[in-house]
Amino acid sequence: MTKILVPYYSSYGHIYKMAKAVAEGVSDIEGAEVKIVRVEEFEAVKAAMSGQDAYVEAQKAQEDIPVATHDDLKWADGIVWGIPTRYGSMPAQMKQFIDSAGALWMNGDLEGKATGIFSSTNTIHGGQETTAITSIVPLLHFGLIYVGLPYGENPEMMTDDPVGGSPYSASTVAGPDGSNEPDERDLTMAKRLGKRVATVAKALRG
Repeated sequence: MTKILVPYYSSYGHIYKMAKAVAEGVSDIEGAEVKIVRVEEFEAVKAAMSGQDAYVEAQKAQEDIPVATHDDLKWADGIVWGIPTRYGSMPAQMKQFIDSAGALWMNGDLEGKATGIFSSTNTIHGGQETTAITSIVPLLHFGLIYVGLPYGENPEMMTDDPVGGSPYSASTVAGPDGSNEPDERDLTMAKRLGKRVATVAKALRG
């Protein structure tokens, strides 16, 4: 089996929904196994956001998703990261999870594995590209092999509609108030990314 991990962090559920689409794409590859795990929320953030119904409901919907561990990363042949935007780059929750994986870096445990990113932002220009590009840097330090989202396989990107997607990652636009749901085209591109990473991971294993 080719094992694909989808670790994600999601405040309001947009990245969670994209993660499920990525997993669907992985499942299209014969002999591929997929596992979705969530990066844990900070307790201080939970307390601060406890009065926001949309946040509370989104967190409750994710309660049954296992919390991501470093052993999950070692288990995987390929990793597709769900990374929302905070001021144009990854949030502290995801950064802490990656930063704490120093032992995996030291031992070369992730070297040679396929990887990709999917993201979300409130606005089209709020980090659709910068979040992916800046997140690639630590992944390369771990020796992961980055898989992008080419135009040739994703004609949905060739539009002036407010949808996500770039050559660097699948993505979605949550809207200024976070009320947008992922567009069907966003989910389609996320599925293709999952399938693409699984295909590359399978080839690398072979």
